Amino acid sequence: MAAFSSAHRRSHATTPYSPSSRPRLSPSDGGHHRRVALSSIPSRLALRAQSSSRLRGSRCANAVRLHEGAGAATIIPVENKLPLKKSEGSLSLTLPKVENINIGENESTVSITVVGASGDLAKRKIFPALFALFCEDCLPKHFTIYGYARSKMTDAELRNMISKSLTCRTHKRENCEEKMDQFLKRCFYHSGHYDCLENFAELDKKLKLHEGRRISNRLFYLSIPPNIFVDAVRCSSSLAASRNGWTRVIVEKPFGRDSESSAALTKALKQYLEENQIFRIDHYLGKELVENLSVLRFSNLIFEPLWSRNYIRNVQLIFSEDFGTEGRGGYFDSYGIIRDIMQNHLLQILALFAMETPVSLDAEDIRNEKVKVLRCMKPLHLDDVVIGQYTSHNDRSTTYPAYTDDKTVPNGSLTPTFAAAAIFINNARWEGVPFLMKAGKALQDRRAEIRVQFRHVPGNLYSQKLGTDLDQATNELVIRVQPDEAIYLMINNKVPGLEMKLDHSNLNLHYAARYSKEIPDAYERLLLDAIEGERRLFIRSDELDAAWAIFTPVLKEIDEKNIVPESYPYGSRGPAGAHRLAARHNVKWGDLSTGQ
Repeated sequence: MAAFSSAHRRSHATTPYSPSSRPRLSPSDGGHHRRVALSSIPSRLALRAQSSSRLRGSRCANAVRLHEGAGAATIIPVENKLPLKKSEGSLSLTLPKVENINIGENESTVSITVVGASGDLAKRKIFPALFALFCEDCLPKHFTIYGYARSKMTDAELRNMISKSLTCRTHKRENCEEKMDQFLKRCFYHSGHYDCLENFAELDKKLKLHEGRRISNRLFYLSIPPNIFVDAVRCSSSLAASRNGWTRVIVEKPFGRDSESSAALTKALKQYLEENQIFRIDHYLGKELVENLSVLRFSNLIFEPLWSRNYIRNVQLIFSEDFGTEGRGGYFDSYGIIRDIMQNHLLQILALFAMETPVSLDAEDIRNEKVKVLRCMKPLHLDDVVIGQYTSHNDRSTTYPAYTDDKTVPNGSLTPTFAAAAIFINNARWEGVPFLMKAGKALQDRRAEIRVQFRHVPGNLYSQKLGTDLDQATNELVIRVQPDEAIYLMINNKVPGLEMKLDHSNLNLHYAARYSKEIPDAYERLLLDAIEGERRLFIRSDELDAAWAIFTPVLKEIDEKNIVPESYPYGSRGPAGAHRLAARHNVKWGDLSTGQ
């Protein structure tokens, strides 16, 4: 949809809203319909100039420095229920009086609205991540956080709910209660429906009270089911978008169920948003070891020459959880393990692993390379995939339930809780190399890792010392994403002594032992990136299209043919079919053969 003309945008700022004149959200970072004082230009350019190559350690200091010299932050208390004033037989909304503060027009503020604030994700991840950023001085000097949901709640009740999930891990030696109190004073609540224009108009009025005369930048985090994404975006774009700054929207997965539904969702969102305003979040891209993947590859000379079919025999991407759905099977049963984990988390990691060297660390250059490699991947079919579903298991005095024992799961459900797949990339670098994925619930342990198995040494002089199983002696690079983050390289080494005895040992970078600083949660990094306008770790629409093109054919076959998943006991290593799939490509799963 073409952008409005400048004349239209100027007139809109003073024109009352009507459905026929509904504006789109202002394009992010550019083309804002406002007058800009010359004195504001340097600081705003500085904000946009923060590059993705900047060291993480300096990010937060820069964020604070952008506001040096600004007036002191002012917290404006706003009650949830604004008083109604009766005037000449009609009711009108009366806003609380705000002290006249001398605020420069070049100052900016960020208003963060968590849509779906009463939900589990908001309580467990989003609010704690925002608090951690606040403790690290990573949030702008002027900011306001609003919770928005249908639940009836006061500001005090929201703060009480949030406080139960906040931790002061970054300020263990400082006054935790003081930091928490300062943060909670910035948090407010507005109750409303996700499809109600009037409720979002009321939210807009409250946000303006806090923003004052500052340049208002607004971030909406949609922590809500995907079937109401479009309603929330329509209402927020119509009546709660920034009029003189940027507006951005974070959208949580799932992004559709297949290529068709994903394209329909993207088309609907783009009725109200520009592509550069949509931040499709995959929290796995914010994990420390995933972000370190490109650093490991592109800044270490020893790895990049080996990163091809010439030296790598296979690559394994493994995700396992040691628990089942545990009463939360309603959402999961609608999507299954392939849509929930493989099509997004694991495929995104694979794209970062296998892409060509980007021109720069600019977000678009990186995402361009990811799209290229995704388009080189063969679409999956039934022969390339194994699916499974966990059954009950008795372990001494403990009985572990089957997936279908979960009361939130429909009786007789065929939704897979486990899947393994073999993906091939048709390009010069990776042709013939199997990329094996597996993901599952209720397995033996909890882990997420990348395992790179290198080729055997041709004419190995020590083959007799290594035994008959050369796979046990192959070099293997393991990148453990979680838990207990680590990078280690498995090598063959001589055991000290007079005899020639070889051992399979690790060169180990264990993060907890090497670095004293606690690793930040993925949501902290991604929220900070969204505030700064850094899109490198978010998914672009053409990237999403390419990802769904790989998995949609096999998903349709599974659904249309009602494929029965292979059973595996709760707490086991998964169905036997996964081992047969790996053996077909002359591969052994690394997490099973080494026990690491």
